[in-house]
Amino acid sequence: MHSQKPPPAQNALTAAERALLRRYVTNTEGPVFALTNLPEVIKGALFSRYSRSTLGLRELLLREFMQDPEAEFAALDSAAADTGQAADAHLAVQRAQLFYDRILDGYGDDSIAELGGAHLALEQVSMLATKVLEDARIGGSPLEKSTRYVSFADKHDGEYRFYQDPAVMASRHGARYLATMRALFDGYVALMPVLREHIAQVAPREPGNSESTWRRAVNARAYDALRGLLPAAAQTNMGIYGNGRFFETLLGRLQLEDMPELTTLAATMREELTKVIPSFIRRSAPEHPHFQALRDYQTRVDHTVRELVQGQAWSAPLSQAPSVSLVEHDPDAEARILAALLYPETQAPLAQVREWAASLPAAERAAVFSRLTGLRENRRHKLPRALETVFYTFDLVGDFGMYRDLHRHRTLTQQRQPLSPRHGYTMPPEVADAGAGERFAALMAQAGEAYAAIHADFPRQAQYVVPMACHIRWMVHINLRALMWLVELRSAPQGHPAYRWMAQQMFRRVDEVHPHLAGLMRFVDLEDHALGRLGAEQRQEEKARR
Repeated sequence: MHSQKPPPAQNALTAAERALLRRYVTNTEGPVFALTNLPEVIKGALFSRYSRSTLGLRELLLREFMQDPEAEFAALDSAAADTGQAADAHLAVQRAQLFYDRILDGYGDDSIAELGGAHLALEQVSMLATKVLEDARIGGSPLEKSTRYVSFADKHDGEYRFYQDPAVMASRHGARYLATMRALFDGYVALMPVLREHIAQVAPREPGNSESTWRRAVNARAYDALRGLLPAAAQTNMGIYGNGRFFETLLGRLQLEDMPELTTLAATMREELTKVIPSFIRRSAPEHPHFQALRDYQTRVDHTVRELVQGQAWSAPLSQAPSVSLVEHDPDAEARILAALLYPETQAPLAQVREWAASLPAAERAAVFSRLTGLRENRRHKLPRALETVFYTFDLVGDFGMYRDLHRHRTLTQQRQPLSPRHGYTMPPEVADAGAGERFAALMAQAGEAYAAIHADFPRQAQYVVPMACHIRWMVHINLRALMWLVELRSAPQGHPAYRWMAQQMFRRVDEVHPHLAGLMRFVDLEDHALGRLGAEQRQEEKARR
């Protein structure tokens, strides 16, 4: 059998032109290639121009960028290549920006800003702020320092790492805020060896497990148990990769917040992003008409919502325990999914295909779902997109640590209520069994009192003193395909016990109303595991050994 040669490139280039381009493309002849060694502003503008040109991308780069003096290509590329010349790079970007803005503005399409992006590191950011950063789901990929495998006990200049809101620190609550933060971190540090010793005793190393893997699993379980003492003010590090449209939206949102940490973050993020993707974020500048219109609109929306809430007295009691309630589901879910499976293979209208699926006997429908279930060999075998036509709405109560882990799933709709101690908290059983329950409870009470005092003057900033063990209420609206991924991933043995429980309960709620569909989620782990990380640590060690 002869392999088919790829077709020739779209536009012919001379040998000299190919030599000029070699630094910027992975190949100079084939029809498939990647861009290299180019600043994001050039890549984005180049692709936006690409959609309206008869030239191939390499020829377009050569003719309209490299050979156009107005593009400042040589200065911009030279500065980007020399990492030691940050000032030159910034100046070159400024000189080139007007040229690229003309290209981008010429199309008037927001999607153009998705053609370039940036990697941004954010350090010393509170855990509370990371949730706002991660709320912007589309076009961005965040990665946050883990509370499960990394200690938060270290200090900087003699102080634990936690955010100190300027307004709170300057108020009558400043001393209390500091005392509460230090007490929570002191408890986290002091109880860590107690928990490690207890867990090592109740889950001793078994034959066949190396000392190092067992010890890491013990440490992970101790971190799991005590992360509940970390306050929402605890500072962490995170990295975000996002396209220009994502960052423009995120910056606009941060500027509309009424918390100093978030508005300060917006200013510093813009300062750094302006050095690499200035053309894509310029509309988020406070003085830009686009942002001013957005601010005015959001102000009117907030005012309308507050008017609706004002004077309402909700009769429902506050929940004091984790819970998973299925608020809404589609009674015709099975028929919808079957119709969506068949629809692409027919020429019939959707209504007609749905009518057929609804008339199918229940036993035949169950047989189809059973067959689909049997085809999956592991959780990475995702079922067809037909499952995206069915949705479930959950009302969830769980600790803030649990919420943080589940919040990272982006293919769903989530809304949360403000963080507070009003819904109670979770004390991990290991803490009580290790004899540390009394101190844990006392620290939670101290944090609750500080919250109540600060909330009277600073309702938003009071969230900083709330420990991760406190419960938060949030809602999730999710399609079946995304739910399958969530519950199978988050119920895995190495997962945190709290979010494993939440994933298992979400599965059970679906199983109660749609057992045939729940059966598709065949890799949900409903067992309990004493050292859930042990298996993963063993596999990691074996990989390293190989």
